[in-house]
Amino acid sequence: MTAHTKTLIRGARLLGGEPGDVLVDGETIAAVGTGLDAAGARVVDAEGLVLLPGLVDLHTHLREPGREDSETVLTGTRAAAAGGYTAVHAMANTFPVADTAGVVEQVWRLGKESGYCDVQPVGAVTVGLEGKHLAELGAMHDSAAGVRVFSDDGKCVDDAVIMRRALEYVKAFDGVVAQHAQEPRLTEGAQMNEGTVSAELGLGGWPAVAEESIIARDVLLAAHVGSRVHICHLSTAGSVEIVRWAKSKGWNVTAEVTPHHLLLTDELVRTYNPVYKVNPPLRTEADVLALRAALADGTIDCVATDHAPHPHEDKDCEWPAAAMGMVGLETALSVVQQAMVDTGLLDWAGVADRMSFRPAAISRLAGQGRPVAEGEPANLTLVDPAYRGDVDPAGFASRSRNTPYEGRELPGRVTHTFLRGRATVVDGKLA
Repeated sequence: MTAHTKTLIRGARLLGGEPGDVLVDGETIAAVGTGLDAAGARVVDAEGLVLLPGLVDLHTHLREPGREDSETVLTGTRAAAAGGYTAVHAMANTFPVADTAGVVEQVWRLGKESGYCDVQPVGAVTVGLEGKHLAELGAMHDSAAGVRVFSDDGKCVDDAVIMRRALEYVKAFDGVVAQHAQEPRLTEGAQMNEGTVSAELGLGGWPAVAEESIIARDVLLAAHVGSRVHICHLSTAGSVEIVRWAKSKGWNVTAEVTPHHLLLTDELVRTYNPVYKVNPPLRTEADVLALRAALADGTIDCVATDHAPHPHEDKDCEWPAAAMGMVGLETALSVVQQAMVDTGLLDWAGVADRMSFRPAAISRLAGQGRPVAEGEPANLTLVDPAYRGDVDPAGFASRSRNTPYEGRELPGRVTHTFLRGRATVVDGKLA
């Protein structure tokens, strides 16, 4: 990575607005304006580029410890930096599970050593993700990692009593439970979204109600307890309506959507290509449009990648045997540009809100998701919105290649990423 005492970003469109300059001195933004003095500074010519705060991902699978064949903290954070991220939240479904202070501190320290972005561990809600006993929530919060987000992601906390107790426990330190909403009894044997396509293909259907019923239960529990609940990878139009209703009541409910659920539909499963197998499954065009509208109006708070790397042997097989999940860190911003910006649903200020400000606020992550302003940490991303190019996973920084966008043209390219003033990406390449 490249370190400079001073860097002048010249002529960038701050949040997509008028061109201006940003002077970075050490780890901090020293000045924002026009015609700033470049004396002693490395100059980045950013004409035509959009300057955003460093992106923050609430939902990343880094796989370490235990599945380093899929990803490591180092390779995952390199992928994050390449995608414009300066902070990611590492999910707990590792081996061993991140359900103790020791494991979350291990992940946190690996993030410190990697240096490509901040890594904030997410703690498991239950021991071993088994849904039977609460994990060491307080100890994980009190550890050096300072965990505030807890999730059994990959599995649902389907026991209402356990979910209630978790919400009560985290309330004491302003934590949040992030729920993977999936009623397991309604999804036994499910392979894809339940609907016309699943019926025609003869694949087990994954009904929308399996997600929606858990969300309805959990927003009611959160309201009863007076605690915070966050809905992971919301994927159906019905889920949107439940979250919208809960927010209208003033309840402390937030939600995320993945880039792939904003763009891809279950029609792609007709290819039987396991790259499109994901949890929750790709839904219908009507769901996609509802998700886009909800992200635009703020019902859905943020975009989270659910970056789920797998080695090729876990995806290059017949559909029923294939693992669920897609990599997403390196393509997320491009997908959001295509689905939301280029369609006029969000401007770049809205992208900054949904991909930086709000996710950092939900996790109470200090120093990230901050305004591009004097005195703030210099966590910054420059993107070229005019770029168009085909996705080539061979060039990914991630250890895995299971992208649904291979060979697909996507707009936008991250040209520079700065983590507290240090360039982690320069001219589109890792520093």
